[in-house]
Amino acid sequence: MKGTYALALPKVLVHEGGFVDHPADPGGATNKGVTIGTLKRLGIDVDGDGDVDVVDLKALRLEHLERIYRVFYWDAVRGDLLPAGLDYAVFDFAVNSGPSRAAEHLQRIVGVAADGDIGPKTLAAVARHDPSTLVETLCNSRLRFLKGLKIWATFGKGWTRRVEEVRTQALIWAAR
Repeated sequence: MKGTYALALPKVLVHEGGFVDHPADPGGATNKGVTIGTLKRLGIDVDGDGDVDVVDLKALRLEHLERIYRVFYWDAVRGDLLPAGLDYAVFDFAVNSGPSRAAEHLQRIVGVAADGDIGPKTLAAVARHDPSTLVETLCNSRLRFLKGLKIWATFGKGWTRRVEEVRTQALIWAAR
């Protein structure tokens, strides 16, 4: 629902944390969940020295984060067109596991072809369901997916906490 992005982004950023370069993370170095690859694709040279590197990643500002998360995650899952609460749950899933994967899980839940692109058929199917029920089912599906990853033993405790915090907040917003 329009307007929820401004509420959802700070919550996602809390989960994403600061600069991390964990050897078990296949995404490599990240800052607030943004990878060096994303910065390079966008050409975000924060320090203006002509290259995009880890220095730029560490120097990311809120204005960069707002643009990156809006374009690559929120807009990619059509956050402004989803019901309140569900928009946040799908958005956070997209940030953590990719927009296509988040969309596919939602599509399977609502019974449409899982093509990874939330379009008119998916939105119509979503509208036929209770948003709170969709939040619950999506969070359960997300946890099942995460538990199947090879790196679950390393990141599982944090992922579980994150999904449960997202579920709690999404249900609050869905009930409004």
